[in-house]
Amino acid sequence: MENLSKTQFIFLVLLVSFVTALFTGIVAVILMQQAPPPITQTIQRVVEKLVLPAQEPAPVSQSTIVTQEDLVVKIVRDVSSAVVSVIATKDLPVIEQYFVNPFGQDEFFQQFIPPELLPQLQIPQYRQKGTENKQVSAGTGFFISSDGLIATNKHVVEDQTAAYWVIMNDGRKLKAKVLALDPLQDIAILKVDATTTPSNITFIPLGDSNNLKVGQTVIAIGNALGEFQNTVSVGVISGLHRSIVAAGTAAGSESLQEVIQTDAAINPGNSGGPLLDLNGKAIGINTAMAQGAENVGFSLPINLVSKDLVDVKETGKIQYAYLGVRYLIINAQVKNEKKLSVDYGALLAKGEKGEPAVMENSPAAKAGLREGDIVLEFNGSKITQNNLLVSMINLRRAGEKISLKVLRGTETLDITAILLSRPENI
Repeated sequence: MENLSKTQFIFLVLLVSFVTALFTGIVAVILMQQAPPPITQTIQRVVEKLVLPAQEPAPVSQSTIVTQEDLVVKIVRDVSSAVVSVIATKDLPVIEQYFVNPFGQDEFFQQFIPPELLPQLQIPQYRQKGTENKQVSAGTGFFISSDGLIATNKHVVEDQTAAYWVIMNDGRKLKAKVLALDPLQDIAILKVDATTTPSNITFIPLGDSNNLKVGQTVIAIGNALGEFQNTVSVGVISGLHRSIVAAGTAAGSESLQEVIQTDAAINPGNSGGPLLDLNGKAIGINTAMAQGAENVGFSLPINLVSKDLVDVKETGKIQYAYLGVRYLIINAQVKNEKKLSVDYGALLAKGEKGEPAVMENSPAAKAGLREGDIVLEFNGSKITQNNLLVSMINLRRAGEKISLKVLRGTETLDITAILLSRPENI
């Protein structure tokens, strides 16, 4: 070995390696042939599972990523035909201007005025020359059912001497009738003329405004400035349970409770349009905007519209339930002043002018409620500054049985009452 050259040594190593590999292969084949059938089949199945995917690739699942922008575009496309412009028209007098000589043919004055100046001494006068049907206001509405019912604001259709029309997204103009006006909220229900109602009306499903969250994305659609139909703006819910005083209606200022605040642009003419969530459902009806501020708009919760819709379909008018109590909502100040043991609820108390806390012959009186009682819960929901008793009553209907948890002194009572229809003089 010591006398082998370098070339001979390499050749010897390769030869030994070849012989060893050949011997190992022969032994492996012999063992495979002598192995029991279950082992052979197992090996074959494993090989099949390893090889088959390479021969027949499995289909690759593809997922589509939908962006918020895509979702907004789809929702707007789906609901735009359900949003309409609501316009009011009236026969208005046509006023004509004409000129007259203030001195007429009076000879006394004519002697002091040169004749050439007389034709120039003319003063304007006005007179009516017939009437002309003109548009006097414009707002927004949206279809809420397939039979042609439309929701809008009450202040959009408050002129009882006007005729109302809806202009659809495709340009069609349909006569509309005011079916019902909400006596407490800025809501009205219209219906397009049955003889002209399209057979394939697109309507917007109503969502649930009890489940809204501050920060969630919303879409507002409306007839901006009474001129730009189906204007779209996107924003978020900026606040819930707001209380505002809305002006600018013929009836004067109106106090609105439990409204939704949004930074989606709401402009004059948007009134009555829908506020939508990203499921394409209406969760509010656009009502007001803050003057002198940017992107501070307000919408009424859609659950009010849902209740009104049921009333209109069942009775033909909008009614409100009535419990018959006056109360103070308990906050830190009321708790300290009245030395109360609880920090939430509605304390039944007399009005500012001494009106009784519990009205005579009311559902509250029949249920046994008394002045000084604290109503803690209404149908299992706590009464707080953000969950007012009046708001919960307004969402119920006359004839419903409700349950109250009442604190009387140190005793907690469970009281039931049957709500009545709210009297018109209250």
